[in-house]
Amino acid sequence: MRWQGQELNAPPAQGDDSGTAQGEPGPEPAALPLPAAPGTTDPLIPLQGLVRSVRTPDFAGVTFHEVVAKSVLNKVGGGSNMPFEWTVNPYRGCSHACVYCFARKTHTYLDMDSGADFDSQLVVKVNAAEVLQRELARPSWQHHHVAMGTNTDPYQRAEGRYKLMPGIIRALADSGTPFSILTKGTLLARDIPLLKEASAQTEIGMGISLALVDPELARRAEPGTPTPRARLELISRLRDAGLPCSVMAMPILPWLTDGDESLDALFSALAAAGATGVTAGALHLRPGAREWYLEFLARHYPELSGRYADLYGKGTYASKEYRDWLAGRIRFFKAKYGFTGGARFLRPAGETAPGAGRPDAAPAASQEALF
Repeated sequence: MRWQGQELNAPPAQGDDSGTAQGEPGPEPAALPLPAAPGTTDPLIPLQGLVRSVRTPDFAGVTFHEVVAKSVLNKVGGGSNMPFEWTVNPYRGCSHACVYCFARKTHTYLDMDSGADFDSQLVVKVNAAEVLQRELARPSWQHHHVAMGTNTDPYQRAEGRYKLMPGIIRALADSGTPFSILTKGTLLARDIPLLKEASAQTEIGMGISLALVDPELARRAEPGTPTPRARLELISRLRDAGLPCSVMAMPILPWLTDGDESLDALFSALAAAGATGVTAGALHLRPGAREWYLEFLARHYPELSGRYADLYGKGTYASKEYRDWLAGRIRFFKAKYGFTGGARFLRPAGETAPGAGRPDAAPAASQEALF
């Protein structure tokens, strides 16, 4: 079928990056088919379950491909080293447009590219909550932990338009299924009351992804995300609500954010916000992300291109010597600011996170890292 510009009834306005209004609905605009943004494609592909494709002026350059999913519970492959077996991803592609995003290659499975298409051609599973509710009701479901935000962000701006997460959270909580959410999206604040209710029904874990506190660098490397300040405020709001909040401080970017001044600024800000744990590590350059990130580097920091070529070669990981050195610096700053364990994403139902309501409290020692 041919991709067509259509619109929904309550499209969201541009988020103000304040940490509370990201992607919330605005006034309804007139119907307006829009051309594809330069550098993107509107591929003619047999996208399974496609209902329609949608463009609105409020999301300039972005196309939403609405699909009806048959299943939303994804089994993690047996060869994975992730400490969870199941995931839910209501969206594919991500308008956060992080240049280093490891999930970029997944868009090539849809015959789209891992660069501009990943940022602008977004697949939306519009019936995700209803399908999940049915799947969780099956007698065979063993109430395994379900992780969200492990591929693309469930609280990217599209969530303000489609509002899929409240139904997903309710389905998981009502079935007694433990879950965790990792996000850069400040729209999560909308669902704090719901998450507090869910924490009384099952184990939940909250994680905020934040590795860049320099606003200018964040604007270049993560152009579609809320500002670092907004995400720090979100951490404090979660802690004030009595919810745990670990931080995924990844990736640390060689020669951009791995210096002592940068690491000190990062860990001190996370401690002041009340984070309950931190996991940090070096940039991975997986296929798909590798090409996009190196193009970003050549454009903004060309003097580093050769150094990255030496550090990564043709592989995914930085040299072992570099990783060992960085791990030592991370341990130093974690100890300095009281982060003596990994990032704890789970806690027992009904347990109040240490320091809840006290943003100035020292971060609690956390347990095994989720990632």
